Amino acid sequence: MIERLNAAKLMPAKAGIGLRSTHMAEIATRHPAVGWLEVHAENFMGFGPAFRALERLRADYPLSLHGVGLSLGGAEGIDHAHLARLHRLADALDPFLVSEHLAWSQADGVYLNDLMPLPCTEESLDVMVQHVDAVQSRLGRRILVENPSAYLRYRHSPIPEPEFLAELARRTGCGLLCDVNNIYVSGRNIGFDPVAYLAALPAESIGEFHLAGHQANPVDDQIILIDDHGSAVSDEVWTLHGEALRRFGRRPTLIEWDSRLPALDKLLAEAGKADALTDTLCPESDDVQAA
Repeated sequence: MIERLNAAKLMPAKAGIGLRSTHMAEIATRHPAVGWLEVHAENFMGFGPAFRALERLRADYPLSLHGVGLSLGGAEGIDHAHLARLHRLADALDPFLVSEHLAWSQADGVYLNDLMPLPCTEESLDVMVQHVDAVQSRLGRRILVENPSAYLRYRHSPIPEPEFLAELARRTGCGLLCDVNNIYVSGRNIGFDPVAYLAALPAESIGEFHLAGHQANPVDDQIILIDDHGSAVSDEVWTLHGEALRRFGRRPTLIEWDSRLPALDKLLAEAGKADALTDTLCPESDDVQAA
């Protein structure tokens, strides 16, 4: 179990935006007032022109690395070549946060273009603990693990997901990335109370919030919510985020928007809305220490 590395490092407890190639040149030219930028780590592991552009932005904005390829919940173990690339990237950029998912995405040497859920069992917990420990030991830093969006229930998943995440954090020292949109989407899809889910998470482990849009899809006689990151944050998710802020206090908050990308000003307006809500509900200092 890793100790709480970099615990004294201050994190910008403001809203950031997901940085996509569409907006990189405009951000570099305009230097808009936004708290920080998050990138998908896998897009920059080649250390080519995209990395060099990001390195220049790093001089003006704190960065967070959000991984999608470690397959932390996979039964086949960590891909150590991929982990080595992540390690090199994190050392080069010195992000204030590194995060990954409670999910798996690899089987029999094949990478799936999705983040697959895993059952919340003792066996899955042991796998996640082993893999999170390995990642943190290699990176020499604490990571955050994000709760997934769900569209189905496993027949055997006896540990409630927030309790699973809390135990993972207790046993590894990792933090938790509280994706508020995912909690809302999962609660609607599989039938649980999102506010009760928040209440079961350990406040001391929450290192970041994610906010995003979702899409409502009719399937037979019901509506399934799809976490597509393709629209503005819904009113219901803003309300749930208010509950999270009242419970956990201010944390770095990301506006995720990955498909049907809007103009940069629309993203910045969403970040401004997040900051305004945080300032209203949590009128305290701008930065927080790493949890």
